[in-house]
Amino acid sequence: MSETYEVPEQVRRGAAGPVRTREEYLDTYHQAQNDPSGYWLQCAKHHLSWRTPPTLGLQGSYHTIAEAPLRWFADGRLNVTESCLDRHLATRGDKVAILWEGDEPGNVRKLTYRELHAEVCRAANALAALGVGVGDRVIIYMGMVPEAAVAMLACARVGAVHSVVFGGFSADSLRDRIIDCGASVVITQDEGRRGGRSIPLKATTDEACDGQSVRAVLVYRHTGTPVQMVEGRDVWWQDVVPSAAATHTAVEVGAEDPLFILYTSGSTGKPKGLVHTSGGYLLWATWTCATTFDLREDDVFACVADIGWITGHSYIVYGPLANGATTLMFESTPLHPDAGRYWDMVQRHRITVFYTAPTAIRALAAHGTEPVQRYDRSSLRVLGTVGEPINPDAWRWYHQVVGEGRCNVVDTWWQTETGGHMITPIAPVTATKPGSATLPLPGVLPKLLDDKDREIVGPGEGRLCIRHPWPGQARTVWGDHERYVQTYFGTFPGLYFTGDGARRDEHGYFWITGRVDDVINVAGHRMGTAEFESALVSTELVAEAAVVPFPHDVKGQGVMAYVVLRGEAPAGLADQLNGVCRTAIGAHARIDRLAVIPGLPKTRSGKVMRRILRKVAEGRSDQLGDVSTLADPSVVQAIIAAAGS
Repeated sequence: MSETYEVPEQVRRGAAGPVRTREEYLDTYHQAQNDPSGYWLQCAKHHLSWRTPPTLGLQGSYHTIAEAPLRWFADGRLNVTESCLDRHLATRGDKVAILWEGDEPGNVRKLTYRELHAEVCRAANALAALGVGVGDRVIIYMGMVPEAAVAMLACARVGAVHSVVFGGFSADSLRDRIIDCGASVVITQDEGRRGGRSIPLKATTDEACDGQSVRAVLVYRHTGTPVQMVEGRDVWWQDVVPSAAATHTAVEVGAEDPLFILYTSGSTGKPKGLVHTSGGYLLWATWTCATTFDLREDDVFACVADIGWITGHSYIVYGPLANGATTLMFESTPLHPDAGRYWDMVQRHRITVFYTAPTAIRALAAHGTEPVQRYDRSSLRVLGTVGEPINPDAWRWYHQVVGEGRCNVVDTWWQTETGGHMITPIAPVTATKPGSATLPLPGVLPKLLDDKDREIVGPGEGRLCIRHPWPGQARTVWGDHERYVQTYFGTFPGLYFTGDGARRDEHGYFWITGRVDDVINVAGHRMGTAEFESALVSTELVAEAAVVPFPHDVKGQGVMAYVVLRGEAPAGLADQLNGVCRTAIGAHARIDRLAVIPGLPKTRSGKVMRRILRKVAEGRSDQLGDVSTLADPSVVQAIIAAAGS
């Protein structure tokens, strides 16, 4: 039986979230299960600021989703920034809203709620002067500076739809997103800073915008490095935002109007632009942030992710601000200038809730305990993990070394598609097990299916589905609702298929086992295998390619590429191919292992048997099963030899 850690007294004492005890969890879970529409409607009225409060809960179902998207609170009217900013001014105006830690330690900025509100109003007025209005799409391609959050909120303020693109993505990836959502304005900065390095954001933006119909590029001057400015298109942030009026009447929108589009990798080469709406998404981000982390008035909440991902949207910007919290934005890396950077921040800022990725934890654990113990971490109450399943050894190190056994570890499972947490401990409530995401939140109804599509009752392992809608669920794929339906509801009609596998133990606790589709999760970055394969075969060197994940000690999953070359392998082949992937996808796209093979394992109909490639990559060549159905079974031994398996 797995070890279980009860909730520490300091976490349980004074709990402030919507769910504070085991009894409240069970009661809330049953309410949300028995009447999800009514339960979340009441939560929406309580947790958000509305111009016109909704009277409708859920409309639609998974069975009718092909004809019409789901709708939550559809008759409600609001502007999300009034929940995140305006309502706090009377009681929290002088409280720090955003606490920014720059790339170098001690480079700190603080924006109170009053200051942040004024800055968002100025940026909203500047955007309106650039012609940005309701429904327009604005790409935000920035580093981790406060102005990135200001830009998101300013778009929401004027009713525009923002799409944040991670600052590590390439010009090609940025261009694809500009084209797909029809963005007319891009907000960027001269350069980003990360780990002592400069990131040429403006130069990449220029390359991406070349030949596109982007009418304006708003550029925030961060490092002061000279950049090219295109006359008639490019505008300095510092020239138009500070001089704009510090008041702005927020534009009223419907609860089901889009708030943002966020692109995520899929099983094809084309990223999916997932659409999240104003009312349902904001409720889910607000409620889960308060519930999972037991958010309290005096908390300093540090989610050290990037706003280019859903984690940054929900748990750096919208969730913490809607709850009136102090949220930390972190520009650097956990190893800059050394392995004590996180814990130095904890000591200096008296951080109480800390949320990071298992990849970072494993990387820091490799440096031992001294960089942690060098700093005072007594302020910490809750530790969180996000982005991928955490292995038990990393969990124990986080709990025992970083948290000194005093803090609950909330290992959160969720996705870009879900908008917020789905299966996770609730800090003051849930006893935890190393490596387990534990129990579903109220309103989340998981279902496990075996390899014959039958429901697993009780303990077992299978494919993880969700049987009922929740408010934070992405409503569609931008411009391609059919793709949305096929991707998430085509495999198991009437169910949302997560693409993940999971195991449920005898206590009902869930253990996420990883992706079961063609998506690789590398250090929390989701990338489609098709994206890599498309990049590889775009070169003259590669005739065919297949990419699969394999277990990686630090990154969780690594990238294994099998390539069939057109000729002899040149010197530096791996570096050349990694350069191609970096250009096509982004700096985070790297092949960890490369195998040059004579041919791919194909059936007689031409289908690539990825099962064989995955098992070889995982070092399980003795478990390949029957290969007689392959067109050329002899290729398997060559693949095993090339992979060194």
